[in-house]
Amino acid sequence: MNKYLLDVYNPFTVEFLYGKGSTLFDKKRKDYIDFTSGIGVNCLGHGNKKLVETISKQAKKFIHLSNIYPIKTQKECAKKVAVLSGYKNMQGFFCNSGAEANEAAIKFIRKYAKNKGIKKHNIITLENSFHGRTLATLNATGQKDKQLGFEPFPNEFIYAKDLEDIKNKINKNSVAVMLELIQGEGGIKAFDKKELQNLNNYLKEKDVLFVVDEIQTGIYRTGEFLASNFFELKPDIITMAKGLAGGLPIGLMMTNKKNIFKKGDHGSTFGGNPLCTKTAVEVLNILEEKYKAKKIQNTIGLFQKELENILKKNKKLFSSKSGIGLMLGLKLKEEKKLQSLLEICLKNQVLVLKSGKDIVRFLPALNISKEEIKLGFKRFQKSLDELK
Repeated sequence: MNKYLLDVYNPFTVEFLYGKGSTLFDKKRKDYIDFTSGIGVNCLGHGNKKLVETISKQAKKFIHLSNIYPIKTQKECAKKVAVLSGYKNMQGFFCNSGAEANEAAIKFIRKYAKNKGIKKHNIITLENSFHGRTLATLNATGQKDKQLGFEPFPNEFIYAKDLEDIKNKINKNSVAVMLELIQGEGGIKAFDKKELQNLNNYLKEKDVLFVVDEIQTGIYRTGEFLASNFFELKPDIITMAKGLAGGLPIGLMMTNKKNIFKKGDHGSTFGGNPLCTKTAVEVLNILEEKYKAKKIQNTIGLFQKELENILKKNKKLFSSKSGIGLMLGLKLKEEKKLQSLLEICLKNQVLVLKSGKDIVRFLPALNISKEEIKLGFKRFQKSLDELK
């Protein structure tokens, strides 16, 4: 606990000095293999030369202007995202985080509902979803334990149990369905492709907006640019953040609905600033090149193979593997062992995450090396041996 900081986090005791690739170093210069990438943010690892050069070069010009002036890199970034996603008819709004991107989406939906003449609209999300920690996004998050102590919330959100239940919950006041295609905090749960496509079609028939939260699944995390591409969906609104700028704070809300927001309806002081958007363009260029060269796909194949081997060797500990691409989880048979395992892994110099109550989560950088993967899983297996 620090006397100058609010005590809202519960960090581990190890403090890192610097990183290189997918390896971090502490004060004693001990190396740690990073299977977390800052919870999916550092998609190109630590200290990437091209990113450092891009950031330095842009910082020498200017870091921040204001949205009262045109920002060239902002336009370039929005176009790049639209082209890579294949949703070329979408327009974007830049902000600073995933929660802010989802806030923008919720505010946009409210305006859309008002334009349609719906006075008491509702938005449907899923139980065990996670959409952020601001008041509106916390309301959207279908987890009562995370909402506890911050009530009351407006009756804007309805929580469905699963994809089929969404259809049961839709009524005349339903304006949108907001969904993670793989639940990041809810257990690395990936939904069935056919069921998602059926839901997408059903929502279009009912004239209900399909909003996809790509905060964690986007930017090639699943092997495709967006999880929406992986599942072959056509959302009306997409939100993204995390890996978009390789570590710098950025968020983006994109939509195919025109003329809803008017000038002055929304804004952000720092959103879409030159430093973050220039860096994001560089991140997208690097990853596009790696995707075309099959490097991301090869990394996914190797990482998943190693994870499968871990599952086969440790059937007494784990019941199943979940996830897609490099957003993966192993389900522990005994949830009480989860926190102990994370701490043992840290001691053995490999960083992993948790999801829900019983999932060990893996979110490595998209360019993690073969050597780092091998060494990381060797240390992970050592940790499992100690846990037994």
